[in-house]
Amino acid sequence: MKNSSGRRSRKKRRKKRGDACSVTLSHEAPFVSLRRWLEKKGFSSRYLIPASFSDTGRGLMATKPIKANDLLISLPERCLLTTGTVLKSYMGEYIKRWQPPVSPLVALCSFLIAERHFGDASEWGPYIEVLPKSYTCPVYFSDDIMELLPYGLQNKAADQREQFQELYSSSQPFFLSLQPLFTQPIEDLFTQDAFRWAWSSVNTRTVYMEHVQSDFLSREKDVLALAPYLDLLNHCPKVQVEAGFNKLTRCYEIRSIQGCRKFQQAFICYGPHDNQRLLLEYGFVAPGNQHSVVYVDVGLLKVCLNEGDKQLRQKLLFLKDNDFLKNLTFGIDGPSWRLMTVLKLLSLKPEQYASWKSVLLGAAVSQDTEERCIHKAQMLCQHLSDDNISVLKRLPQLKDGADQAQLEQLGVVEGLRREEQAILERSKEVLQSLLPESLPRQQDGIRKTER
Repeated sequence: MKNSSGRRSRKKRRKKRGDACSVTLSHEAPFVSLRRWLEKKGFSSRYLIPASFSDTGRGLMATKPIKANDLLISLPERCLLTTGTVLKSYMGEYIKRWQPPVSPLVALCSFLIAERHFGDASEWGPYIEVLPKSYTCPVYFSDDIMELLPYGLQNKAADQREQFQELYSSSQPFFLSLQPLFTQPIEDLFTQDAFRWAWSSVNTRTVYMEHVQSDFLSREKDVLALAPYLDLLNHCPKVQVEAGFNKLTRCYEIRSIQGCRKFQQAFICYGPHDNQRLLLEYGFVAPGNQHSVVYVDVGLLKVCLNEGDKQLRQKLLFLKDNDFLKNLTFGIDGPSWRLMTVLKLLSLKPEQYASWKSVLLGAAVSQDTEERCIHKAQMLCQHLSDDNISVLKRLPQLKDGADQAQLEQLGVVEGLRREEQAILERSKEVLQSLLPESLPRQQDGIRKTER
């Protein structure tokens, strides 16, 4: 009988299942150095090796089957880079005497910038070497690329960028105090680009780990830890894991609830995040994310509002006072209950004023009102769909002549837009199914309004 366990057979089986292709990275010099460095600190991982996957990029591949509830990885405490690490380092005395105290985030960012500068002389050099050189978070986006994001996400990204810039500006005096550690001018080392890299590294790659609050740091919660090697594990929304610091073993441990097949990528789950949050916080989107929705900004409601409704202003104020103008969404199951409730109230006639409160509590409305509400939802859905299509049509031209970093950023934006378009197409089908069969399908070409 012919042996069916060879490499060619495995490739055929993976192709049939639709699995992503992978190329091992374990032989590359940076990862060889990283593993040797970690082994000196008491960590070894024979069953998870670094690899490049066609769908996610770098990740960790299982070299043996991992059973359900098996330990996926166990990283000793001395391998973790925390504020405790920083306070015990050459930078510690500078942090301890600085007033007012810096935050845990600034302490970690400052240490990363310094260690990257010291290169081969850095204790954490093997880890710094494998960190990404840049990221695809919106804080890296140019204004042109920011404008391609959905409107609500644009606002959140702008707020994030402003907070980052304020943190960098407010940290300048502390950075200057570190000058005795370096021969080069501190202004040349602690640049905004360097701080953005360090900030993104901490923001996208740390694990949650509670620490005893230090008297030398600000009162912000100290819950961050950089975890070399472990941070190569990518996110999958369908995966379940148990993760945390084990005080008995003094290791940060991740246990796989579902297990993992041999030669497949091992995943963890960062939490039940939708794609907009994943892009904002981590710089990627998850295809087929069951937590993903398309948000309806309050300003977008004007697309389907009757401007002749004399009660319109009062209705919107009533909805705001009852906290109903947040988290209005479309999902794979259609419009959310919250969105439909808002549209029902906005569809009520003047004589139905007494029904406002009961509608928010879930009371039924007339068939006529229900149909008006569905039509309004169709208009919103079509408007969001038109916006997606418009952005997707612009992307090929923007990619032409873009550098590698811009191409990666545009790729993330395209991924988000395509995922949201798929949700909207499904919502259109759901909304149409809610209407009587005799009513015509909502036509494309809904009028556009200014945001």
